[in-house]
Amino acid sequence: MHQNEMKMSLRDWRQAIRTPPAYRVGNSTLRIQTQFVTIISVIGLVVLIVLYAVTSSGRSKHSLTNNIVLHNEDFDHHHVIPTYPVIYNTTYPLTAPIKSRLGVKYRIGVISDLDTGSKSQTEDNTWVSYYKKGFLTWNPISSTVSVQWDKGEPTVLKSNLAQGGRGMELSELTVYNGKLITFDDRTGVIYEIDSNKLIPWVILPDGDGRASKGFKSEWAAVKQRLLYIGGLGKEWTTSTGELLNLNPQYIKTISTAGETTHIDWHEKYNSLRRAVGIEFPGYIIHEAVAWSEIHKKWFFLPRRSSKEKYDENEDEMKGTNMILTANEQFTDIQVTYVGEVIPTHGFSSFKFIPNTDDEIIVAIKSEENKGKVASYIMAFSIKGQILLQETKIGDVKYEGIEFI
Repeated sequence: MHQNEMKMSLRDWRQAIRTPPAYRVGNSTLRIQTQFVTIISVIGLVVLIVLYAVTSSGRSKHSLTNNIVLHNEDFDHHHVIPTYPVIYNTTYPLTAPIKSRLGVKYRIGVISDLDTGSKSQTEDNTWVSYYKKGFLTWNPISSTVSVQWDKGEPTVLKSNLAQGGRGMELSELTVYNGKLITFDDRTGVIYEIDSNKLIPWVILPDGDGRASKGFKSEWAAVKQRLLYIGGLGKEWTTSTGELLNLNPQYIKTISTAGETTHIDWHEKYNSLRRAVGIEFPGYIIHEAVAWSEIHKKWFFLPRRSSKEKYDENEDEMKGTNMILTANEQFTDIQVTYVGEVIPTHGFSSFKFIPNTDDEIIVAIKSEENKGKVASYIMAFSIKGQILLQETKIGDVKYEGIEFI
C-alpha cells in the first residue's frame, strides 16, 4: 500500500475511535457516547441501591405494604414543613385481628399512672409503670363488646428519668407511625415501647416550649399523620383555684422526625366549656381525646367538669359522662351523654374500635377518691348507647388504652 494511503487509513481509524457511532432517526442524527452512557448507568444504579436501603430500614415487620410518602401539602398548616419526603407507617392495629364466630378479636393494652407510687421500692433511681395486655372482642352482629385480660401479673416498665423525684407517670398509650408510644405527664418524656423496653424519644417542655418544667401530657391523637399531644385543657391554678398560667391549654404536634410545634389552644378549650355552659373559674379537665378522620371531628371525653371554682378536694367528685364533638374550626360543638354520672369516675383514655367507622368507642374510666384508686373499662357508641357496662380492671389507675 502506498505510504500516503497508509497514513490516511491510520487517521481514519483513530477518528472512528474518537467519534461515537451515529444513528439516523427520521431527519435527525443521534450520536451515543459509550463512556458517558456507562457512567450515567453506574450512577443511577448506585442511587437506586441507596434509596432501597434507606426505605427498607424504616419499615417494621408489619408495615411492608403500609408506607406512605408525605409531601408538603399533607402536613398541618401549624407545623414546620420538612423539606424532604417522609416515610409513614400506617400499620394499625399493630397485631392483626382474629376473626371467629364470636366476632373480631383485637389485642389491647393499658398503661398505668401510679403517681407517687411510681418510685421503685427495690431499685435506686428507678421509676415503674404497669403495662397490662388482653383481648377485646367486637361482635358487629350482636353489637356486643367483651374483654379478657392476660393471666398473671402485668409487665413492669422501668425508667431512670425523673423530674423533682417523680417519673414514669404514664398517662396515654398511642400507636403512631407503626410504633407504640407512651407519655410521662411528670417529666414530659415521650417513650417508645419496644418489646417491653422503653426508649426515650422526645422531651416536651411546658406551655409555649420555653419552660423548664416538663409538659403534663394527658392525651394524644393522630391527625393528618402528625401526633397531637394535649394537657388538662384547663388553666393552671393553685389548689384553691387561683389562676397561675395557661400552660395546660397549649398543645404540641410532633412529626415522625420528632419536630415539635407548640400551639395555643386556650380559645378552643374555652369553646368546649361554653358548649356546656361553663365559664372560668369553672373548668373541664381533658384526658381522653381523639381525632376522627372519618367524621372530620375532634372527640373529647372529659375526665371532670365543674361550674364552680377548682378545689383539689372537691375535684375528686366531679366525674362526667359527656362526649363533646367539635369540627376542625371548633365552630360546631355537640354534646352527647353516656349513661349516668358516677361522681368519682371520669374518662382517662379511649379509642375507636377498628373497622367500626369510628362509631364504637372503648374507654377507660379512672377513680381517685380519698386515697382509693381503681380503673374501669366500658364500650359504647358515639350516640351514647352502652355496649359494655363499666367493668373493673383493677385497683390501679390505668390512664391509657390502645389496640396494640
